[in-house]
Amino acid sequence: MTLAIVHSISLPPGRYGGDAIAALFQNRLDHGAHPYYDALRGLRVSSHFVIRRSGELLQFVGADQRAWHAGVSRWRGRAQCNDWSVGIELEGLEGERFEPAQYRALRALLQVLRRRYPITEVVGHEHVAPGRKADPGAGFDWRLLRRLLRAQHSPTQQQRPPGEHRCATARGIGRPSAPALAPDAQRRAHAGARRKVLFVHRGST
Repeated sequence: MTLAIVHSISLPPGRYGGDAIAALFQNRLDHGAHPYYDALRGLRVSSHFVIRRSGELLQFVGADQRAWHAGVSRWRGRAQCNDWSVGIELEGLEGERFEPAQYRALRALLQVLRRRYPITEVVGHEHVAPGRKADPGAGFDWRLLRRLLRAQHSPTQQQRPPGEHRCATARGIGRPSAPALAPDAQRRAHAGARRKVLFVHRGST
């Protein structure tokens, strides 16, 4: 896994909170609960992580497993991004702004993942599937993410040991922990720190 792909999602579009995102990724969405959901019948998608507006981190797929988040996709000439990427969904509406807590949680998550996987690039869904997808869109601040990743210290790091963050799984909120990782990934824990500088897409901001 060398690529992190940032997405945005809200169900129904523009409405935050509730259980619909989790239900979609667990294939239990009530398609009669809202007119928008009818178009999602038969859709089978998943993502490794979701970051709520509050910064709460949810995990639906183990980081060492494939999630179906990118669809038909290509990056730097390499296709089938699902096979070699981690999918991170931010609760939000395509093109709209995201919350500071979400950027902080994304930064912490990327730091943890990079210590275990050779992730060298962070891009948007719009970059790996141009013309088909447009998320997270113009409202996502790529410059801010780059600054946060370059920063040596942050309030989040001061409050918790490095690499720890509150992680909720499909079974509920768990204690502060790193994302679920396979043993072989854990053995690579220190390799990521020696990788080349992380490339973060410049986006349009």
